[in-house]
Amino acid sequence: MEWNKQTVKSLLLVVCGGVAFYCALQHLPAVIAAIAWLLGILSPFLVGAAIAFVLNVPMRAIERHLRLRGRRGAALRRPLALVLTLVALVGVVVLASCVIGPGVKDAVMSIAGQAPGAFERLREQLTGLEQYLPQIQDIVDSLSIDWKTLSQKAIALAQSWGGSLLTSGSGLIGGVVSGVSTFVIGLVFSFYILLQKEKLARQGRQALYALLPVKGADRALEILRLANRTFSSFLSGQCLEAVILGTLFVIAMTVFRMPYALLVGVLISLTALIPIVGAFIGCGVGALLIAITDPWKALMFIVLFLVLQQIEGNLIYPHVVGSSVGLPSIWVLAAVTLGGKLMGVAGMLFFIPLCSVLYALFRDFVKGRLTEKGIPARKWREGPPVRDRK
Repeated sequence: MEWNKQTVKSLLLVVCGGVAFYCALQHLPAVIAAIAWLLGILSPFLVGAAIAFVLNVPMRAIERHLRLRGRRGAALRRPLALVLTLVALVGVVVLASCVIGPGVKDAVMSIAGQAPGAFERLREQLTGLEQYLPQIQDIVDSLSIDWKTLSQKAIALAQSWGGSLLTSGSGLIGGVVSGVSTFVIGLVFSFYILLQKEKLARQGRQALYALLPVKGADRALEILRLANRTFSSFLSGQCLEAVILGTLFVIAMTVFRMPYALLVGVLISLTALIPIVGAFIGCGVGALLIAITDPWKALMFIVLFLVLQQIEGNLIYPHVVGSSVGLPSIWVLAAVTLGGKLMGVAGMLFFIPLCSVLYALFRDFVKGRLTEKGIPARKWREGPPVRDRK
């Protein structure tokens, strides 16, 4: 090894890094607390960056189709695209609320109206079995419920919970206020990002080339472009797939005259945004709502769901989402499982494109190493030859 100024500098960096890592391990709780404190401070800006990334996908498409002439039109294209994106997002939320709200209200009222009748039918059936099982008489007598008294007890319990909530609600109210303020600050910050994204990207590239070697900066920008392309494709593909699946359910349930067709279709569209497991959550909620009106139609709905799920999983999802992400099915399942364990629903959405980026980088690394070592393709395609043992 040639000892020069650069070598000594590299060795000092390695030694200092090792010492810092050892000290961090020795004081791990303090390091974790410091990281949590830093993330708490940066949380509005991180939330704003996430909101900006999500809004940038439809905003970019809207801005591409806006044809405004002249210098003034070019200056208004970006703000107008942002306003149209927000209007479209609010419209989707309001439309979903208008569909889900009344449907859930009707379902709850139906449950409340049918509960006493169902209870009386159960009591009559148990009474009919009394001649065969005398022990049922005690059960029937114990099933007498005064619904007026029960409702009064429920109101008293709700008042008790409300009083305790007001007594110890300062922490809850403070958390809600903090969360709302973080979201509002992040939303405003996302507007600044979207309106000046080219300038911010140019400044970020300047910082990378100033802090890193040229090859390192080029590689970092290549990875960032790959991540941006993969995450954007996954987000747009997942939303399109959810809309297609919900539309299929609305059409099929309308054809078979099932209740709550529009409500269940919207619920499945929303829950289908969660990869793999989201549609099954919507199926459970939809089957429960339909079972209130007609249990046999609920069974038909489950069969319909299984059929449409096979069509969606084998035809729609691979073409709409799978091709855009470029991640094999087994790794999609692994990413969803790992992300759900670590970060819940947000982890399921985040880990699929993240694993896709890591998969693409590792694939390029493996291909590069095979080329450097001069290993022919037949060795890893066919495997080593089998030798006959005599």
